[in-house]
Amino acid sequence: MLEQFFKLKENKTDIKTEVMAGITTFMTMAYILAVNPNILSATGMDANAVLIATALASFVGTALMALLANYPFALAPGMGLNAYFAFTVVLQMGYSWQIALLAVFVEGLIFIVLSLTNVREAIFNAIPMTLKSAVSVGIGLFIAFIGLQNAKLIVNDDSTLLTYQKFAGEEFSTVGITALLALIGVLITAILLIKNVKGGILLGIVATWVLGIICELVGLYVPNPEAGWFSTIPHAIVSFDFSSIGNTFGQVFKADFSSVKILDFIVIMFSFLFVDLFDTLGTLIGVSSKANMLDKDGKLPRIKGALLADAIATSVGAVFGTSTTTTYVESASGVTEGGRTGLTAIVTGLLFLLALVFSPLFLTIPSFATAPALIIVGFYMMGSVAKIDFNDMTDAIPAFLCIIAMPLAYSISEGIAIGVISWTIISLVSGKAKEKKVSVLMYILTVLFILKYVFL
Repeated sequence: MLEQFFKLKENKTDIKTEVMAGITTFMTMAYILAVNPNILSATGMDANAVLIATALASFVGTALMALLANYPFALAPGMGLNAYFAFTVVLQMGYSWQIALLAVFVEGLIFIVLSLTNVREAIFNAIPMTLKSAVSVGIGLFIAFIGLQNAKLIVNDDSTLLTYQKFAGEEFSTVGITALLALIGVLITAILLIKNVKGGILLGIVATWVLGIICELVGLYVPNPEAGWFSTIPHAIVSFDFSSIGNTFGQVFKADFSSVKILDFIVIMFSFLFVDLFDTLGTLIGVSSKANMLDKDGKLPRIKGALLADAIATSVGAVFGTSTTTTYVESASGVTEGGRTGLTAIVTGLLFLLALVFSPLFLTIPSFATAPALIIVGFYMMGSVAKIDFNDMTDAIPAFLCIIAMPLAYSISEGIAIGVISWTIISLVSGKAKEKKVSVLMYILTVLFILKYVFL
């Protein structure tokens, strides 16, 4: 049955590989179950309710990806979008979180229409192959950068903005030890992969977590919740209290519009729409490029189903009570483990459901344990740089700008925007627009991106 539905042999995979890939994807995404409630609760939302909504939205979105597109991509409330929801729309602009949820809900409905009318698919196909390769590399750097930050290997610095973690002094017992454990985790994962050990990335996460537990038991790692350092030792295994979901479920339909200007609401909704659109497209480009799923023309088969799953999940997630649900770049970790079909996504989705019951256990996985996986996945995605023709400056310079913008701007969509603008303008001004076959849609996207920087 599984073979017939997911076409495992056709995709050169098997059940064991797909299950392992699904588990790995979940392990690298599990942090969202802790981070999303922490961010959205700043608006006054119930943290436990947000955790349940996050798990449910992730399950629905990921299951839809498997059923509608048969791809190994997982979905969850997006990082960055949740921060915009909480800190900009609610805390800075002063709107209620119910209004913010309504904006997300409407955004999802618009995306459903765009997905059914091929608009999003057309945008995906209009982006040239060079930029698609650049997006994959840029996402790899972005993922690795997130991993380095999660491990506290890269930290803030007043004089240079960023610097490396110092491994000496009084901070070592808290911050330094996590950075050291992450480095050890990278080495363990690398050795496992070099030895072709199946599930090497997942085993690397578990090994790093176990080392963290040992360090806590002997006093090298000292938990400090106020500073963001939580215990690595599970204090409970299961929880069956789901009653708090009532605090957010359906609240999207109870938003009070009396103090909201319709123009402001449209701006908020389109801000969610814009970032979600290009974050999703960027992720699909990057992860599918890594898995060699693009055809000879650079198109992704069955992309309509993938985009529709993303759109439906966004509106459903808003009803549950969470910010925009989108396709996750961490899906690359499962693809790296060999995941090629929707069975990988189904496994990931089911684990999100299980997380509702085993949340005390899953939430104990420290960020420094998943950091090595993100760093290694970043390395894997760098391979697409070989597909960029650096002898053709018309392609190479926009590709470079796209790549470097993603980690430095901390945004997949910003990298795509800069890549599209530079590629179109350079091709046009250098007189190579006809040779490069710049499409009308690329010109339209360029104008829209420029207007976005001018007015948003």
